[in-house]
Amino acid sequence: MHQISFVGLGYVGLCTAVCFADKGYKTFISSHDLAKVNLVNQGTPPFKEPNLAKMLRKAISKKRLEAVLDVEEAVLQSDISFITVGTPSKPDGSINLRFIRIASEEIGVALKKKDEHHLVVVKSTVIPGTTEHVVKVLIERKSGKRCGKDFSLGMNPEFLREGSAIHDTLRPDRIIIGEHDKKSGDILEDVYQEFYGKKLPPIVRTNLQSAELIKYANNTFLAAKVSFINTIANICEKIPGADVTTVAKGIGLDKRIGLMFLNAGLGYGGSCLPKDVKALTAFSKGLGYHPVLIDAIENVNEAQPFKAVELAKKLVGTFKSKRVAILGLAFKPDTDDMREAVSIKVIDRVLKEGATVVVYDPLAMKNAAKILGERVEYASSAIACLKDADCCIIVTEWDEFKKLKLNDFIKNMKSPVLIDGRRVYDPQEYSGKLKFAAIGLGHQP
Repeated sequence: MHQISFVGLGYVGLCTAVCFADKGYKTFISSHDLAKVNLVNQGTPPFKEPNLAKMLRKAISKKRLEAVLDVEEAVLQSDISFITVGTPSKPDGSINLRFIRIASEEIGVALKKKDEHHLVVVKSTVIPGTTEHVVKVLIERKSGKRCGKDFSLGMNPEFLREGSAIHDTLRPDRIIIGEHDKKSGDILEDVYQEFYGKKLPPIVRTNLQSAELIKYANNTFLAAKVSFINTIANICEKIPGADVTTVAKGIGLDKRIGLMFLNAGLGYGGSCLPKDVKALTAFSKGLGYHPVLIDAIENVNEAQPFKAVELAKKLVGTFKSKRVAILGLAFKPDTDDMREAVSIKVIDRVLKEGATVVVYDPLAMKNAAKILGERVEYASSAIACLKDADCCIIVTEWDEFKKLKLNDFIKNMKSPVLIDGRRVYDPQEYSGKLKFAAIGLGHQP
């Protein structure tokens, strides 16, 4: 059984490493962040993800996973290394490859001291050409070895959803293997055949550049579905009696379209879709092609969070001196991730218009406080958040909020105005009982 190392102790690296450890692999994961390394070795993940803490504690107790500060130590104790560092955006939206370069150089330095053959796999999201022209070049330069002869190289994009990362690792729809040469692809395919056994998903083997582009095309298409259904939702609001949830179901049952990512709301956020859409646009423009369609996806998403504010103002008038409750801060349920969260845009706008804002989220309060500071009040529960509020905006569709009853809003709010930004509640039950508006819901004829 192979020994596996991960260079980068972020979301993808830790979730994937824990799954390998759970399957019995000896796994090493490296980071220059001492605090994160210590947390992981104590069995505590540095972020929230369902089932991750339990699996990490098991891996640590069975001595199958170890976090280290030194990349060299991780590489020398393994025969396969996955690069899982972040690839953030530059101010112009283009990809920042700083961490990829650092990881490649550090792996190269380690491989210089190693006689055995080693496979390096890029799992980070990188623009086409990066594995070939950045990772390969830097590893060769620092190691003095030749790719294909002395070490192997692959590109293996991940498709993990925050809140479902463990499930997505153990039961993926497919595996993409981008290979520098056939030997590199064969080694990586053997790893996954061993990992999944009889449950091996479909494998697509291709070159490095196509594998890199598949990830961007995948995420941009998902973003396109979100922006498309939000556009339809905005049209529905102009049509008496129209409801985007019915329209989405009607088109989603078409097998060519599918129901997933057709939930109208306040737009997409998180660490992947916004970053990847921007990076693909910048990359494409660098090639001399202006991707007008992708521009439109982003433009729709940038404006969508403010639909909640527009709907609220129609019902409460001015926000000045009003108390506004925001339920949901994380960019999606089952995570504490606040990166590119829609809630930040909504809160900023409401504060700018003179309201007092009180917020609540089941998991993201700590991360939210780092961003929002003392500009908002923090409630201890959903009910406490509603107390004496003039308006409530649902921003994240947590199950906890779905369990709230109509009477919870009526009893606790000063003047019950509810804006359903994620289509959590039944309009027929709520309309007429309090001032109610929802994304994609046309006014009643």
